[in-house]
Amino acid sequence: MKIISNIQDLRDQLRGQNRVAFVPTMGNLHEGHLSLMRLARQHGDPVVASIFVNRLQFGPNEDFDKYPRTFEADVAKLEKEGVYILFAPEEKDLYPEPQEYRIEPPHNLGDILEGEFRPGFFKGVCTVVLKLFSCVQPQAAVFGKKDYQQLMVIRRMCQQLALPVDIVPAETVRADDGLALSSRNGYLSSSERAEAIQLIQTLKQVQSEVLDQWQKAGFGAKDIAAIEAQAQEYLRGRGWKPDYVAIRKRRDLLSASDSELAQQEALVVLAAAKLGNTRLIDNLEI
Repeated sequence: MKIISNIQDLRDQLRGQNRVAFVPTMGNLHEGHLSLMRLARQHGDPVVASIFVNRLQFGPNEDFDKYPRTFEADVAKLEKEGVYILFAPEEKDLYPEPQEYRIEPPHNLGDILEGEFRPGFFKGVCTVVLKLFSCVQPQAAVFGKKDYQQLMVIRRMCQQLALPVDIVPAETVRADDGLALSSRNGYLSSSERAEAIQLIQTLKQVQSEVLDQWQKAGFGAKDIAAIEAQAQEYLRGRGWKPDYVAIRKRRDLLSASDSELAQQEALVVLAAAKLGNTRLIDNLEI
C-alpha cells in the first residue's frame, strides 16, 4: 500500500486508472470502516482510502483535539484489506490557505436533525468531501448508512453539482449486541457500553409501534409525534440526554403528512443522544 500526503503525487499515482473506488475516513478504523473497503472493491479497482480529521466539521465545543488518532494501527488494517493507496494529507496539504470557499447544503436538509444540533457540520462535511473528490477523482465512493443524513447530503451534492461519482451506500455494521460500530464508542466506560445498546433497542421499539399503528384508521402525524416523544422520554429515564428521536421520510428526511402516512410513505427513524459525555447516533428504516 502506498501512503501519499501530497495532492499532486496522488494524482500522478492514479493517472490512467479506469475506475477508482474511494472511501473517505477520519481514521481510528474499526470493522465498519473495513467493510466499506470490501464493498468499494466491488465497485472499482484500485481502492483508495483517506484518513483526515477534518477540522471544518467540528464545532467549537466538540472533540476535534481529542478525536482518536491511531494512524499506525489504521495502516496495518488497510494493508490487510488490500487498499492500493492511503491518502493521508496534513492540514497544510489539504488546506494550504484558509478554506474560504465552502459548500453549503440547502437549509431543509442541512439544518435539520444533525444540522440543527451541530451547526455548520454539513457545510464542513460537504467542503472536505468535494475537495477529497477533487484530489482522488474517483468514479465511485462508499459511505455508510449509519450516517444516514450525511449519505443523503453527499448524494444530493453530487447530483446537483453533476459530479461523476457514484455514491454507494453501505449497511450499518453492528456489534453482536446490536450497537452500531463507531469510533466514538471507544469513549464509553464499561457500564456505558452495556447501556449503549438501548439506543438501537429504542429504535426497534419505535419501528414496531409505527408498523403496528399504521394499520389503524386515522394514524397520522400526531401519532408519530407521540411515538417520538415517548422514545425520548424512555431514554431520558435511563440517564440519556437525547437530541432527537425523529421519524422522517426516507426520500428527504422531512416529516410525513397525514396523507403521506396514509399512503404508507417509506420512513426511517433517526436518533442522536448523549450517554455520559459520548454522543451516539443511529437509525433504522421502517
